[in-house]
Amino acid sequence: MTLQDPLAVAEQARSAPAATSGTGRNSGADSCKSGYVTPGMPPLKQSRKTVSFFEFWPTWAMYLPVGIQWLLLSVYYRSLTLPLIANPKLKLSGMVGVPKSELLSQATGHCEQAILPWFTATISAEPIGRQTATVINRMQTEGFQFPIVGKPDIGCRGSGVRLLKDADQLRDYLAAYPVGASIMLQQVASHEPEAGVFFIREPNSQEGRIISLALKYTPYVVGNGQDTLARLIANDARASGLQHLYLERHRNRLADIIPAGQPFKLVFSASHCRGAIFKNAEDQITPELTASLNRILADLPEFHYGRLDIKFPDVESLRAGKGLEIVEINTASSEPLHIWDSDAQFGDAIGSLLFQYRMLFKLGSQNRNRGYKTPGIRMLLRHWRKEKALHEFYPATD
Repeated sequence: MTLQDPLAVAEQARSAPAATSGTGRNSGADSCKSGYVTPGMPPLKQSRKTVSFFEFWPTWAMYLPVGIQWLLLSVYYRSLTLPLIANPKLKLSGMVGVPKSELLSQATGHCEQAILPWFTATISAEPIGRQTATVINRMQTEGFQFPIVGKPDIGCRGSGVRLLKDADQLRDYLAAYPVGASIMLQQVASHEPEAGVFFIREPNSQEGRIISLALKYTPYVVGNGQDTLARLIANDARASGLQHLYLERHRNRLADIIPAGQPFKLVFSASHCRGAIFKNAEDQITPELTASLNRILADLPEFHYGRLDIKFPDVESLRAGKGLEIVEINTASSEPLHIWDSDAQFGDAIGSLLFQYRMLFKLGSQNRNRGYKTPGIRMLLRHWRKEKALHEFYPATD
């Protein structure tokens, strides 16, 4: 076994005899049945499936029906780029290649207070040590302390998000980006529980509504004092099917014996494509939560469509709309996260995506009637190319 080859470690873990407890049961398997979830989150209900058959399909396969509908709606509404003014104060409605900071900087009042504090830094040609010192000075000015979250200012699906624990990790993170790239540094949330809340408010309405709510469960394995991390992953019902997401990230820990009863977090960023578990939580949508989001988003000008990634103390606070911390506001290209619940039906998932893009056209049409002008295809392609080029430099996501 060598730590230089995580796949070999995992293969040995699968084939090696399991450590046994006094009951004679497979202790690695026990760990996946422990039901450990982040404190404050409701129990993770046992599912018939660890993943749905379409959960990790390539993006193009899931969005092919959306593309066909887009063309049909373009004919109906006489505009191919109408969705790009759904949030008319945001360039391209945030569809692609638009900095996160462009939207967050528009927040005032309740919205600004709810968003976790952040600032941006642009990579320059200066020595990386000097740039690191500049960022640390800014952190001190803003009242930030390590650890801090680093993320690309332009990006999606959790790309490049890392938890930076000290100056050395910050330096390495800055060094990964090309000159001219902008990164965002953000305070770590006070709470671990997280949800993705999709919100829509039509321009002619005073109040919006929540159309989707999903809880984001961070994946863990639980140690038993005998098995290696590699074996715990191999024996976990869901993690064993997603080893390609976990092995490389923990390649230096795969041979470690995790102490009995100790939960081991497999990812930091609660992103589906990094292995987080999403569960439909529409039953947690309440009038109080809706009213709270309406109050918060009233202080974000011309915001009509998007998904908020929200941290909260516990599910009772979420239902009450209290103690909410907004990590990100994802806009035109964001998805309702309940479609990635392993129990979601394929037809329902596609139906949700089609509804979402019909709403983009509807909102765009309403804003066009209010006098907003649609951007051209060239602008969209230019921003797409920019994001694609930057993505090549992004470090692996935590």
